[in-house]
Amino acid sequence: MPAVIELADVFRAAGPAYRADGAGHLDLAALKVMAAIEQCRTASLGGHVEGCDACGHLRLAYNSCRNRHCPRCQGAAARDWLAAREADLLPVGYFHVVFTLPAEIAAIAFQNKAAVYDLLFRAASATLTRIAADPKHLGARIGLTAVLHTWGSAMTHHPHLHMIVPGGGLSSDGTRWIASRPAFLLPVRVLGMLFRRLFLEGLTALHEAGTLAFFGTLAPLSDAKAFVRALAPVRGKRWVVYAKPPFAGPKAVLAYLSRYTHRVAISSRRVLAFDGKNVSFRVKDYRREEGGQARVMTLAAGEFIRRFLLHVLPRGFHRIRHYGFLTGSNRKAGLAHIRTILGVPAPPPSTDPEPDTLGAASDVRAPCPCCGGPMRTVGAFAGWYQPRGPPFRPAPNRACTP
Repeated sequence: MPAVIELADVFRAAGPAYRADGAGHLDLAALKVMAAIEQCRTASLGGHVEGCDACGHLRLAYNSCRNRHCPRCQGAAARDWLAAREADLLPVGYFHVVFTLPAEIAAIAFQNKAAVYDLLFRAASATLTRIAADPKHLGARIGLTAVLHTWGSAMTHHPHLHMIVPGGGLSSDGTRWIASRPAFLLPVRVLGMLFRRLFLEGLTALHEAGTLAFFGTLAPLSDAKAFVRALAPVRGKRWVVYAKPPFAGPKAVLAYLSRYTHRVAISSRRVLAFDGKNVSFRVKDYRREEGGQARVMTLAAGEFIRRFLLHVLPRGFHRIRHYGFLTGSNRKAGLAHIRTILGVPAPPPSTDPEPDTLGAASDVRAPCPCCGGPMRTVGAFAGWYQPRGPPFRPAPNRACTP
């Protein structure tokens, strides 16, 4: 067993049995995610051959699957996304706000992912922008970035939104920057009440329009009266909206975004052991004190895969969205206007992000592991073919053992 257990190791070993047991019941999207993770950076996807200009050492690099649910591919995607977002940061405090759906609604959301997840974005963003625009609170037009997560630490279904919100916004006439209090953005109880109302109104509208589908134990909810009765308990329940203290500067915002924007249900770093039948991984128990203490959970490999596939998103669904002055084609001009109001210079042009050396072919590569010389692509091969580089003549009087 390798020192680091990859998610792909579990899928390759236990995936065939899981597919056989679920034949006829697994949807196409889940099957595609399984296949992508199993084939990622293997010969089945093809790749390229790199050669050292100095000593002639050859190295194989297989292509990435680039599936957004694959933990191996999200690191490079996050770096590229962060490089683009760095220019959007303002020299103000940033708050982290979390909107969470109650468990009763989460069950409906699971059977109607596209419709209910989209409603979650709309209701949460409308809640923040409305309360912020109210003169009794901030009285400003704010901007925000929202990221959807659908999992808890144990990979159970737990849909919620993480939002990054600048601590302030533009006045109604767009001529002034109105700053929030240093450690307070908006009242969370007020946010929770409006969020509950907007979401339940939107969910009822989706039901009346016939957009929602119900299966299994939820099938009776197709009836309008049964649906209203099912929602009655959550109408009087407090909905959780959590606002964390502001970040310690723009670099802390970027560090947070790098952890959250392209995260998948579980990373390989959390997988501790796999014996072919059971998977052990780290989880946080938030019912304990100190904000969640780490413990080890062990699941049968099939159950581990099932939980991971709970979080496959509908095709084309955008899990990162921008609102307020951070959205639209005028975003850059709007941010430049805000910087002018704040009297701060524009950020310097960002440097190109480091290339993904394990992805598609590129002329820029990691140095030679033998002599440290430059590597370049000298050949490529398609999936399922044995790689073979073209004739390559190394520099004279240099030797290297592959």
